[in-house]
Amino acid sequence: MTKKKSKAERELEELEEVFKALSHNVRRHILVVLNARGGQMTAGDIASRFSCAWPTTTRHLRQLENAGLVKTKKEGREQIYFLDKKKLNSVVGDWLHWFNEQK
Repeated sequence: MTKKKSKAERELEELEEVFKALSHNVRRHILVVLNARGGQMTAGDIASRFSCAWPTTTRHLRQLENAGLVKTKKEGREQIYFLDKKKLNSVVGDWLHWFNEQK
């Protein structure tokens, strides 16, 4: 029998996934570039900005997508990546909240 996870356990897993995605400098850089370019770019445009091979870039993008920090949409042959600022601010902001509370 599988035990249902509590809200706190689900939130902790989400936090871990986001911080895992943010742990690599290329993934952080991808988020910064996406933000600077209006929050959306094609996979090809993203890949052209980095010196890593295409398979490495797609692994970074997939990790960001798995963490919910980017969303994708297929348009013809192009894959468009969208920055999810709300998710980033929600997860990281909630975590920072623990350090900003007055006791």
